[in-house]
Amino acid sequence: MTTLAIGFGLGFLVAAQLGPISLLAIRSTLRSGVAIGLAIAAGVAIVDTLYAAAGAAGAAGLLAIEPLRLAFGVIGAVVLALLGARTLWSAFRVRQGGESREEIATPRAAFVTSLAATASNPLTIASWAAVFTAASTAGAAAGSSAALLLAGIGLGSLTCMSLLAGGVSVARRWVGPRMLRTVDVIAGAGILAFGGLLAFRTLRD
Repeated sequence: MTTLAIGFGLGFLVAAQLGPISLLAIRSTLRSGVAIGLAIAAGVAIVDTLYAAAGAAGAAGLLAIEPLRLAFGVIGAVVLALLGARTLWSAFRVRQGGESREEIATPRAAFVTSLAATASNPLTIASWAAVFTAASTAGAAAGSSAALLLAGIGLGSLTCMSLLAGGVSVARRWVGPRMLRTVDVIAGAGILAFGGLLAFRTLRD
């Protein structure tokens, strides 16, 4: 198996895990279409690749510095809490005649939100550092192979999130206003829960 393929598999599997960004992508694609979902996918892939590179460069050691670890965790929890609260507000607000123009996200706005939301848990640098340690032991991240591994991670993450956006976009035609509201409630509560978990783990550790 080539280094690029190994990286692709790692990126795909990490992105496939259910998390706040998956919920954000599902909700946003249902409301605004596949272009929004693909913009979120691009943001996720970029941050995953950057965090993987940071892990490979040994940046995980910075998280051993208590003030930095605490600051990163709190900032991440706040970002997720804001996203979750905004989504819940969207669900419970009375709607008449659909969403206003200001509420319809653009791909650029979705991309920026995706970057912020994905980067909201910099503790994942430690996870990618562990991946690179294992890959180095197996000889898959040595020298120029590290660049191929990073490229594979980015492509795998992008592919997984793009498939999610595409699948949700196909289902969008059968989703009515009541289902959209239900999705908003589930996504908002889920994002808030992830934010609370991140805050708890940050303060506990």
